[in-house]
Amino acid sequence: MRDFVGYANRPPTVRWPNDAGVAVNFVLNYEEGSEYSLDNGDGRSETALIEVNAARVPAGSRDFASESMYEYGSRVGFWRVYRLFRDRGLPLTIFAAALALERNIDVARAIAETDWDLVAHGYRWVEHYRLDEATEREHIAQAHASILQTVGRAPEGWYCRYSPSANTRRLIVEHGGYTYDSDAYNDEVPYWLDVEGRDHLVVPYSLVTNDAKILAGGGVENPADYAQFLIDSFEVLWAEGQKTSRMMSIGMHPRVIGHPGRIAGLVRFLDHIKGREGVWVARRADIAAHWRKTMPARQVSA
Repeated sequence: MRDFVGYANRPPTVRWPNDAGVAVNFVLNYEEGSEYSLDNGDGRSETALIEVNAARVPAGSRDFASESMYEYGSRVGFWRVYRLFRDRGLPLTIFAAALALERNIDVARAIAETDWDLVAHGYRWVEHYRLDEATEREHIAQAHASILQTVGRAPEGWYCRYSPSANTRRLIVEHGGYTYDSDAYNDEVPYWLDVEGRDHLVVPYSLVTNDAKILAGGGVENPADYAQFLIDSFEVLWAEGQKTSRMMSIGMHPRVIGHPGRIAGLVRFLDHIKGREGVWVARRADIAAHWRKTMPARQVSA
């Protein structure tokens, strides 16, 4: 059942650590190698989030250009983002498509050496709403086991490609290895749900402050526009955070933000929030843990 009310005009009064009003979470979606391709037996190449608006290669033929753009993300883009966040000592959340990590063990090992947290982004970067229930259940279990194997620690959260199926949330609760999901875009702070009699935490995500907008257009095509959009979004949330806690999710992709002309916009945003009071730059797992502690499910349902 859809919920059009949420917290309404009664937002939670809890604060983030150190009395911060806004939690900023940077997410790197690592998908390269798990997307649609002939090599993966899909009968077609990937057409989403690449540098052209429409596929130029006939369906059923191998699109070497699309493959190269994805390879840029794993060969170059990831490492540029990796160095930026490591050099600045900033936390990062990895939305990992498990097969992508299997195919680039250097990336998996680099993540393993950090304290960055992991969210399963599917076993493959495919739409879960296209999967039958048995196949989806298998993908959810495979993703958890695979990431644990390649990185050495399990994903805490779950996030589908774009949209879950009608079964996804129930299946991840059934699996038992995920403590929250981010398959929602309907709020700016976490919230609890009852999933077949079990308390389940949702930590909403955002496609608004996402680097996919750079490819999609809409006024954020260059680094200056991207930086300004993030800055404007942050400033509104920071001001509101004086009274009620807010959360800002910034989604990125190695093959998008990892290009030099685009990462410049991200650097400007990082410089803007550096040293600001009332800001908590946090991993997604930290946000979930803080919410469980300060806003437990029994408190919500009481």
